[in-house]
Amino acid sequence: MNSKINFRRVAIVGVIAALVSLAVAWATGLIPQRRAAVPANALIVIAPYRHAGTWVFDDSTAGLVREPFVAGVPEMIDVLTRDIPHATNGFRLLFSAQPFPGYQKKLTWLRGDMGGNYYRMHEPAMEGWICPAMFRYYQSAPKELYVKAEAKR
Repeated sequence: MNSKINFRRVAIVGVIAALVSLAVAWATGLIPQRRAAVPANALIVIAPYRHAGTWVFDDSTAGLVREPFVAGVPEMIDVLTRDIPHATNGFRLLFSAQPFPGYQKKLTWLRGDMGGNYYRMHEPAMEGWICPAMFRYYQSAPKELYVKAEAKR
C-alpha cells in the first residue's frame, strides 16, 4: 500500500467541495442574491388599485403580485388620490428618492421596524409603514421619498 499523499488531488477535491458548498448555499438562500443598484434619481411608477379592502399593486419586474399597503399607508394613498376619479380601479403612483417636477408629497424617514420603514407625511400629518418590498426598488431605505398620484392614461 502506498501511503504517499497526492496533494494535487486533495487540493482539487477541496476546491470542488468548496464550489459545491457555495452553490448549495446560494441556491438555498443562505447567500443573499445581490440586488441591482437603482440610481438615486430613478423615478419609479407603479399602479395601485383597491383589492380586499386595501390598496395593493402588482409589479412583475419585482416579483410582486397584489402587494398590500398597510399600517397607515392606505390612508396616505386616500389623501393622494382624493381628486382622482375612480382611483380605486387603479391609478399611477410615481415615487423617487429625489424631488421631481410636480411631486405632491414628501415622505420623511422616521425609523426602521420589522424589516420595513416608517415614513411621515406632513400635510396632513400622517405616519405609515412601508414594507420590505421597498428593497426591490432601493438597496437601503431613502431618507426621503417624493410621491405623486395621477390618473391612468
